Amino acid sequence: MRTIWFLTGNIGKLKEATYHLQPLGYTVRQLIVKEGALIEPQADTLEEVAQSKIAQALSHLPGGEQSEDMILVEDAGLFIEALNGFPGVYSAYALKTIGNNGILRLLQHLQSQDTVQCAQLRSAEFQAVAALWMNGKILYGNGKCPGWIALESSEGEGFGFDPVFTPNDLDSDGEPLPHGEYGEKSTHGKTFGALSLEEKQAYSHRSRALNDLLRQLPSS
Repeated sequence: MRTIWFLTGNIGKLKEATYHLQPLGYTVRQLIVKEGALIEPQADTLEEVAQSKIAQALSHLPGGEQSEDMILVEDAGLFIEALNGFPGVYSAYALKTIGNNGILRLLQHLQSQDTVQCAQLRSAEFQAVAALWMNGKILYGNGKCPGWIALESSEGEGFGFDPVFTPNDLDSDGEPLPHGEYGEKSTHGKTFGALSLEEKQAYSHRSRALNDLLRQLPSS
C-alpha cells in the first residue's frame, strides 16, 4: 500500500482523508512539521498556496523527493461576492484579526426582509483545493460550497467562519442549487456552525475537493 502523508494539524481532516483514500489502497499518515517551520504563503489563488506548502513540506517527507510516498495538502477560503472575494486566500488571517463579528459588521448594510434577496445581497461561497504531490508532479482537486452570510452568528460544532455561513440547498444528486431554490437536502436556514459534523459533510467544499482529486488517482 502506498503512503500519503497529509500535512495537517486537524485530526478531523485526517480521518476524513483516511475514509476516502483507504478503500483505494492508500495508507494515510499525518505529516507533522514543527511550529514555525513552514511559512504561510501570500498568493492570489488557493492553488498557489497549496503548491507553496507542498514545496516546503518536501524536505520533511521521509525519504525526501526520491520517496515513492506522496504528500497531501488542503487549503480553503471564504469568498464573499459583495467584498470582491474577500477574505478569500487571506481567510485564516481575517479570521484571526477581525473574526466572524468583523465579517458581519462589513455586511451589516446589506439586509432585506425578503429571504432570497437577502441571500443574494450577502452571497458567498467556500472554496477548497486538495493538492497531491506524486512522483514529482502535483494533482489538484477543487470543491465549492455556495451560500450566503447569515445576519448573525450561531454556535455549534463548526469552526472558522462556519458560524456565519449558510449553504444553499442541494438537489437529488447532491449538487448545490441557486439561492432561493428548495432542494432534496436543506439546512433550513441554519449555518454550518449550527449543524453536526455529519450533516455538514453533505455540503462540504473540502469533501468535494478531495473527491475531485480521487477521480484522478489510480487504485493502489
